[in-house]
Amino acid sequence: MLDNVNLKNVLVLDIEAVPQYPSYDDLPPEWKSLWNHKMKHQAKDEITPSDLYNRAGIYAEFGKIICISAGYFVSEGEKLKFRIKSFCGDNETFLLGEFNELLDKSYNKEEHLLCAHNGKEFDFPYIARRCLINGLRIPAILDISGKKPWEVKHLDTMEIWKFGDFKNYTSLNLLAEVFKIESPKTDIDGSQVWSVYWIDKDLDRIKNYCQKDVITVAQLLLRFMRKDILSDDDIVYAN
Repeated sequence: MLDNVNLKNVLVLDIEAVPQYPSYDDLPPEWKSLWNHKMKHQAKDEITPSDLYNRAGIYAEFGKIICISAGYFVSEGEKLKFRIKSFCGDNETFLLGEFNELLDKSYNKEEHLLCAHNGKEFDFPYIARRCLINGLRIPAILDISGKKPWEVKHLDTMEIWKFGDFKNYTSLNLLAEVFKIESPKTDIDGSQVWSVYWIDKDLDRIKNYCQKDVITVAQLLLRFMRKDILSDDDIVYAN
């Protein structure tokens, strides 16, 4: 499995997104109507669209990216290291512009790959959609329109784990436990990001959570390749 992948060509990433507005009541009338329509099949019994608004961040039309963490492998002598950097802030256009600059400069060749857990379903298309919404050009490695499947340079650790099985979603947390990797969910989980952002206003906490997910995906990729996982000393955080 993955025998032909050169880890030095892989950028591992994770995004965190939140609803564009702090609460359902803050939605402009036209957006409230659109959200109600979007949720019409999920709202039932006593659950209303307003009750579901904390999920709005998972939809690129209703959410915005507040953090992208990305990590890459480097060799120092015979030791494999993992360097990680985060693009984090309230200004999504600026954040995406910085991240896109990284992709355009350093991940623009045939051999380069992006890797995320459930990235093909969530992270990769979400970034592309938000680029368009913000009036930004989609970096070549993310722009898959018209490409053949073998031309798409995306690795998805959840897809790899499926082995062709389309029935089940397997969480990163579950696979971390299966492969004896430290869980990324030691502080918060994805369902709490919206409140940590809009209520606690704690971007640093979200950044740390996002970085833990990236590290876990990197560790999982190493396990899939039958390699030793990284120690804490092998991980370097960029400012």
